[in-house]
Amino acid sequence: MRFHSAVAAVALSVAAVLGCRMMQGAELEHRWVYVSRNLLPDENVPVVQDIFRRAAGAGYNGIVLTDSKFSRLHEMDQTYFDHVAAVKQTADEVGLEIIPCVMPIGYSSGILAHDPNLAEGLPVRDALFVVRDGKADVIADPPVALKNGDFEQADGHKFGGWDWQENVGESVFADTTVVHGGKVAARMEGIRTAAPEHGNCRFHQLVKVAPFRCYHIEAWTKTEGFENPGGVRIAVLTKSGKSLQYKHLDIRPTQDWTRQDVVFNSLDNTELRIYVGVWQGRGGKLWWDEVKLEEVGLLNVLRRPGCPLIVRGEEGTAYEEGRDFAPVADERLGTVPWSGSYELYHAWPALQLTPNSRLREGQRLRVSFYHPVIMGGGQVMCCLSEPKVYEILKDQVQRVNALLQPNGFFMSHDEMRVANWCKACQDRGMTPGEMLADNVRRCVGIIRDIRPDARIHVWSDMFDPNHNARGDYYLVNGSWAGSWEGLPSDVVIVNWFYRARKENLPWFAERGHQQILAGYYDKSEFHTPQWLRDAEGIPGVAGVMYTTWRHQYDDLEGFARAVWGG
Repeated sequence: MRFHSAVAAVALSVAAVLGCRMMQGAELEHRWVYVSRNLLPDENVPVVQDIFRRAAGAGYNGIVLTDSKFSRLHEMDQTYFDHVAAVKQTADEVGLEIIPCVMPIGYSSGILAHDPNLAEGLPVRDALFVVRDGKADVIADPPVALKNGDFEQADGHKFGGWDWQENVGESVFADTTVVHGGKVAARMEGIRTAAPEHGNCRFHQLVKVAPFRCYHIEAWTKTEGFENPGGVRIAVLTKSGKSLQYKHLDIRPTQDWTRQDVVFNSLDNTELRIYVGVWQGRGGKLWWDEVKLEEVGLLNVLRRPGCPLIVRGEEGTAYEEGRDFAPVADERLGTVPWSGSYELYHAWPALQLTPNSRLREGQRLRVSFYHPVIMGGGQVMCCLSEPKVYEILKDQVQRVNALLQPNGFFMSHDEMRVANWCKACQDRGMTPGEMLADNVRRCVGIIRDIRPDARIHVWSDMFDPNHNARGDYYLVNGSWAGSWEGLPSDVVIVNWFYRARKENLPWFAERGHQQILAGYYDKSEFHTPQWLRDAEGIPGVAGVMYTTWRHQYDDLEGFARAVWGG
């Protein structure tokens, strides 16, 4: 009986695969692999060549290749171009097409490496600066602080000052042995035992802030065998529960005392709830100590026409850069640890008075400026409205086209999490969706001007109303709805939202788009065969892509066997 059951299971599996093949014809037209790799180091070239050879052997026929250096080809020496030539030769030898990624709009470091001031900026409005000793710097207005952020006030294991504390004496404890400063730290352990349903262990308190100001939270953490470091967060929530802070912390399973920093803009809020703790914690220990809140000044101040710096006296007098104070710039903006990368927190510049300044000691000023937002592991979004962005994009496509002469390009529009705040965007009077429609229309036009015959592909999410093309998306000021109106129907959609397949597959098809299904995502439980079965009868589903975010290629052959029997 077991033998016959096994045979039946195999037969069903084969039938499922054949069903996919029948839906697409004898073979899927596009069978791609996503490869993200810096081709400058010598050691990366044979790694990429090996992936290419394995892919060809398993029946793949294309490589979507992304390298941050594609945005910086003007800086590369001959070594880099030799490396690109070597991997291209390998692709040609094994019969693989290379489709290069260009136009990194959502993760914009490649654009911002040319000019870090092109980042989208959130506004700081009328921050209080006071002149002291020949310079003017920020003074918190109103004063801000976290109560008992050093955890010194403890009644047993209950910490004063915090409005709410989870699992007192069960998973959070006053520790007088392991501390960073003072005599007490907060220790979290036994979290899953105390809260088996969710594994949460957190503190929070409500703080008064001024609208549209920039704030910094500093905290010190220590871990010992902590099993879910990614769940440790400093969260900043509005009254409605919207998050204003998305930067990941630097937490490892075992780590000595480490300073954690987050920076956020209060937007239109006067009260915010600050959380520290862990979501979905498991085993191990986590300590917190010396949690502090401050208002910051010209940290990562952006300097471009669309992000003006305005300095006025409280009585309304306008003061001039170059006359009353020296030219302002944050020298570390977008340069640390490399160009296009933004350091979250550092000492910021003050307004330095000129010898003939009209400003006087003790004078109170109101200063308005813009700063970028740093998301996740370092994502910064470029402005959609600054003309220089499009000059950089055109130059990139020209250089990549000359380098690879591809038959197609892949536009890297995805997860665009900050938009429509700076003056350049606000002056257009458009929604984010209208701006993105204009952007993608212009980007397609750039490619077609350079290579009229090239296929153009783009990620699905920012043009999918079932995914990210909507309102209430991260720190976007307005809705991305309508972004799809700028997308020509002959642009191929690389669809990566499996969960919404029954809605988005027919939606894109009705708009005339071909689609390629981007599956895998570093999980050996392949859902792409089911995705293809659900696509039966929907026109234009032309291929699949093995998509890894972690350089994980162990399942390359297994994915091919599951999807087309490769």
